[in-house]
Amino acid sequence: MPGDPMLGTAPAATPAAKPLYPNGPLSPIDPAQAHSGTVAQLQAPADLWERIRRGFAMPNLENELVSDREQWYATRPDYMQRMTERSSKYLFHIVEELERRNMPTELALLPYIESAFNPQAVSSAKAAGMWQFMPATGKYFDLKQNAFRDDRRDVLASTRAALDYLQKLYGMFGDWHLALAAYNWGEGSVGRAIAKNQKLGLGTSYNDLRMPDETRLYVPKLQAVKNIVANPQNFRAELPLIENHPYFQQVQITRDIDVALAARLADVEISNFKALNPSAHRPVIIAAGTPHILLPWDNAKIFQRNFEAYTQGQYASWTAWTAPTTLSVGDAARRVGMSEADLRGINSIPPRMLIKAGSTLLVPRTAATNNDVTSNVADNAQMAFAPEIVTRRSTVKARKGETVASIAHRYGLSAASVADWNKVGANAAFKMGHPVVVFLPVKMGGARKTSAPAHGHIKAVKRNPGKAVVKSKKR
Repeated sequence: MPGDPMLGTAPAATPAAKPLYPNGPLSPIDPAQAHSGTVAQLQAPADLWERIRRGFAMPNLENELVSDREQWYATRPDYMQRMTERSSKYLFHIVEELERRNMPTELALLPYIESAFNPQAVSSAKAAGMWQFMPATGKYFDLKQNAFRDDRRDVLASTRAALDYLQKLYGMFGDWHLALAAYNWGEGSVGRAIAKNQKLGLGTSYNDLRMPDETRLYVPKLQAVKNIVANPQNFRAELPLIENHPYFQQVQITRDIDVALAARLADVEISNFKALNPSAHRPVIIAAGTPHILLPWDNAKIFQRNFEAYTQGQYASWTAWTAPTTLSVGDAARRVGMSEADLRGINSIPPRMLIKAGSTLLVPRTAATNNDVTSNVADNAQMAFAPEIVTRRSTVKARKGETVASIAHRYGLSAASVADWNKVGANAAFKMGHPVVVFLPVKMGGARKTSAPAHGHIKAVKRNPGKAVVKSKKR
């Protein structure tokens, strides 16, 4: 560096700073440390399987149940092939999230055990999605479940919730095997099993606890899949190539759009579109509730270009309609211009049910409808049903001074209905002992209340205007 021309002399050289090592002088690492997870690999993983192997961090479980599950998977190559091919759409995102949270990458294999990586899977206990969330647990982790979407099936939302839950469980138990047991069996059940063993002076590890057979097999299943992924050649297994590259990307949508149209604009087969967007269980995506869709990496720009250039009318042929009062399906269908069968089908309305006031239904969107569904409806839309009232024609004797209004009040009926049934005015009075016609609900002896009607043949006996009057005929 030249000196300052004003002074004519060169500045004194600055002494070199001494390196500071907070933990003492550096020392060479041994070969074992070089292959541990604490040393960064300079070479990028060849594929996603290798990346997953590098992130294995859970202690291995070794027992006869693991060997049994290894044999089970290894002797079903077709099943393994279908599972692993299905997972290729989702694994990169899951691994990215696990690494970002510094969690063991074995957990990316958990959906193989939960759902065989099927985001539409539903268990007999009503758990849904790749990560098999129960309705209540899903709501606890902010997974929306309403008339238009079920975020337990959503790829991004369910993965976020599952990893949140697993981190919470690991924080509770300090052991990944126990955390996994709690994910399957419930944190309360695992906590009570641990407390019971502590009281008896027994061990509290995964192998020490008494648990249901399903939970006893849960971690061995995951360990077996982990072992196959770690050494596929040992099990004569072939893992499909999954590139270490995102399979999909998010694309913003600004208008309600039919699922079929979105797939067409993206040049994606409808089955592949639904596999990436499984939470949309209706034929339309409501932008206010689902502002992003997932598309294969190379199709995102195709969609955006075609979406902007679309000139063939509305993007959505469906919209939301909220029932103003409790209605029969037939009445609701007439109000929205649909056939009863179509309204039932598109909204999955069970037979012999009334649509309760405030329910939100999917109905055809008219050419005059310019506004998309609001965010309030998109986030809170629910459908509620009530059984059609099963009634029987009866006659009761009027008491002294009885009127239409007093009889209606006595039996919980409307005065207008009582007047109509007896062809009198709404303010009419009856003589004592006069037979008054009423239609009263049939008491189904021994039947328990359910959200769906009991099985059996239903025979109509008489219909009143606006009311279904039916008689139950048991098998």
